[in-house]
Amino acid sequence: MNHAFASRLRTGFLGLSITVGLLSAGSAFAAATSYPLTLQNCGQAVTFKKAPQRAVALGQNSAEILYMLGLGERVVGTAVWVGPVLKPYEAINAKVPRLADNDPSFERVIATRPDLVAVQYQWHVGPKGTVGTVAQFQDLGVPVYTSPADCTGKDNSGGGDGVRVEAFTMDLVYQEIRDLAAIFDVQDRGEAVVADLKAREAAARAKVAAAGKGISAVFWFSSAKLATDPFVAGRNGAPGYIMQALGIRNVIDSDEEWPTIGWETIARANPTLIVAASMDRRRFPADDIAVKRDFLKTDPVTSLMPAVREGHVVELDAQTMNPTLRTIDGIEALADGIAKSGLAR
Repeated sequence: MNHAFASRLRTGFLGLSITVGLLSAGSAFAAATSYPLTLQNCGQAVTFKKAPQRAVALGQNSAEILYMLGLGERVVGTAVWVGPVLKPYEAINAKVPRLADNDPSFERVIATRPDLVAVQYQWHVGPKGTVGTVAQFQDLGVPVYTSPADCTGKDNSGGGDGVRVEAFTMDLVYQEIRDLAAIFDVQDRGEAVVADLKAREAAARAKVAAAGKGISAVFWFSSAKLATDPFVAGRNGAPGYIMQALGIRNVIDSDEEWPTIGWETIARANPTLIVAASMDRRRFPADDIAVKRDFLKTDPVTSLMPAVREGHVVELDAQTMNPTLRTIDGIEALADGIAKSGLAR
């Protein structure tokens, strides 16, 4: 993560902390939760008899939402991380056991005695979950809440990253924040978080709405092997939302979340800009941004692409490319990258 991007994160979340403080000091404006609470989540009814005291977050975004809601003391385990936690939550996150960097076992999750499992992706907990199924957790009396961004308007029946049948919007993240706030009976905190993020999104859109006119792009997340086709962003995921906000055309015409497309096909599409994901995760060699940089410069196909030769490669934190809180940071950071590249006229 570059220093400018880190600075924006610190500034944005400092503002959020101030907003939360001011709202907490004032009168409540959201009704308290009446238990038992039943929510419709990803096609299933989820009931909570009381506010959870021992939550497990399977997904970095799920963990960070709980931290932002002031619930870090109730998180007893996390997993599925692609980068560092947001700066304001480093101390609380350091106290929470990390069950795994990627997929923990079902037994490892249950060993924490959770009364809530918050899930970012259905491919971890879902019909074909690598950790387990919703039914397995429910059989033990553990409710599962899954991010609406991973199931609303999306078909995950085929496994993997699934196919979006409707374009992602930040409203799905706002719904998740409000749902978790209601589950824990901290609605005022939830509304403060949503208000802050909406204000930042509106400001970013106003600032950069016309910046990407005439620009096309490809978002490269990673590659299972450098010799194979890369995972690039389809049009309906979070990168599609970022590009739409900036007026950029996605050269990948697919509803799949992260389809694999050959570099020869990408080169023929001739994107103005290559957006490469930077992350701490090391599931694949190409997770490493240094590996990505070297590949683009040395591969016989990519090294000839105008975007590479002209230095029009922007590095973004991988979490901004997932449907998360940080998608808004992605809008801001990419707009800055376009401005620095000289492409914005």
